Amino acid sequence: MNRNKQEGCIMFICTARFSKRKALTALLVLAVAAVMLILLFGGRRDKETAPDLPRTATNEERVAYLRSFGWEVEPEPLETLQFLLPEEMTEPYLAYNKLQLTQGFDLNNCRGKQVSRYTYAVTNYPGRPLGVQANLYVCEELPAAGDILCPGADGFQSALAFPEEGT
Repeated sequence: MNRNKQEGCIMFICTARFSKRKALTALLVLAVAAVMLILLFGGRRDKETAPDLPRTATNEERVAYLRSFGWEVEPEPLETLQFLLPEEMTEPYLAYNKLQLTQGFDLNNCRGKQVSRYTYAVTNYPGRPLGVQANLYVCEELPAAGDILCPGADGFQSALAFPEEGT
């Protein structure tokens, strides 16, 4: 008896024939579907598409996020504000977004969405023990923008990065 037979091995061969016209049509349909998906979901920023951003849904998460930059803040916000970011951004949003782009944020990702601004009192700004605030903007539980602000005649507005010594 010949024992060269392999047991349990099943092989299927499938072939398909179609014309170049059908292949181009299928390719065109796939390309249109891919473009539609990119347009539909390309601007979305959520927990799945932005895994590198920490959640800032709770007050504790927001305070921890600000502390990650080196800021010490009062544990409760001075003010909380919710607003709908317009679909078409105009001034002052465009100017503010320029500051945000320098630190890796882009408000364009939140156009037409509900945004919350949390304002905290900063307690460790170098040379200014009082009057400095940290604003954190949250969209879909993720940080969307932020700044350090000192209102008034000698005030300023800067990115969230802690200032280097001597600046």
